[in-house]
Amino acid sequence: MTAFFQSLGMSYDWAWFVATVCGILLIALPLMLVVAMTIYADRKIWAAMALRRGPNVVGPFGLLQSFADGLKVFLQETIIPSAANKGIFLIAPVVTFTVALLAWAVIPFNSGAVLADINVGLLYVLAISSLGVYGTIMAGWASNSKYPFFSAMRASAQMISYEVSIGFILICVVLWAGTFNMNDIVKAQQGHLWILNGFVFNPLLFPMWVMFLISSLAETQRAPFDLTEAESELVAGYQTEYSSMAFAAYWLGEYANVLLMCALNATLFFGGWLPPLDIPVLYLVPGFVWFLLKVLFFFFVFSWVKATVPRYRYDQLMRLGWKVFLPVSLGFVVVVSGYLMLTRYAV
Repeated sequence: MTAFFQSLGMSYDWAWFVATVCGILLIALPLMLVVAMTIYADRKIWAAMALRRGPNVVGPFGLLQSFADGLKVFLQETIIPSAANKGIFLIAPVVTFTVALLAWAVIPFNSGAVLADINVGLLYVLAISSLGVYGTIMAGWASNSKYPFFSAMRASAQMISYEVSIGFILICVVLWAGTFNMNDIVKAQQGHLWILNGFVFNPLLFPMWVMFLISSLAETQRAPFDLTEAESELVAGYQTEYSSMAFAAYWLGEYANVLLMCALNATLFFGGWLPPLDIPVLYLVPGFVWFLLKVLFFFFVFSWVKATVPRYRYDQLMRLGWKVFLPVSLGFVVVVSGYLMLTRYAV
């Protein structure tokens, strides 16, 4: 894209700048549209599993319901509690929403179709996703209300706990792929097991994917790990005191994080933009179509779990993270690295 703008007479610096801005908009704007539609899809899936109809009034089949809700919160007044720290109170949702978008910079939508094809892409995702906890803590503390503060403590402990096991799980993927580059990780999954594309078909990495999927639910605070929004205990969680667009920013950031985790499941374990089978005829379908279908499948799984699985107790959630996932994922790092040393790197 930089070369295209250079051909229009721009200098390299300006061409690079304009091309980068266009690349960001090409990701951010469609992502916002997808987030709005996934909120609608989420509500429709829950309704179908509860034998209800869900949104069906605004627009054909209720497709415009999310946009109507967005317009409603945009027109509402932003109320700031008198005892709140106004600066931090308003910055917190901006931090959460921004961090949710930044991680998409290294997600490959197709072969080479990535905003920043950096060699440490997976480390970048881990670093950016870990910053999300700051938005949560800032919201709970700045509200100067005990229920959001309790929820912020819960959420931060939960997010940090499951990030540890996620880190060890991703080490197994990096060891097998031999790279931190997201595009190269996808390529390493081509024909991984016979004609199957994806690390999920590897007997040593399949348990890692199961743990990663469950950790993704906990990291994004989705049911059955939505203890931060336990209505009977905490009213509505750390965003209790928020209204209008500040609340909408948290709402959009949550769904952007959910889609990010769906994309990571698809990219790291299910072959990303590769077709499920390493058959030439399947490569006639564009890679971004396969990637989109996989992301939508995982989003359906997230909604399915939310609609059917009861909520954990908080002690059960923390025990699962520290006493089950952490030792098991650490053990698999030893097993996977040992297996690779005996086979791939044997002298």
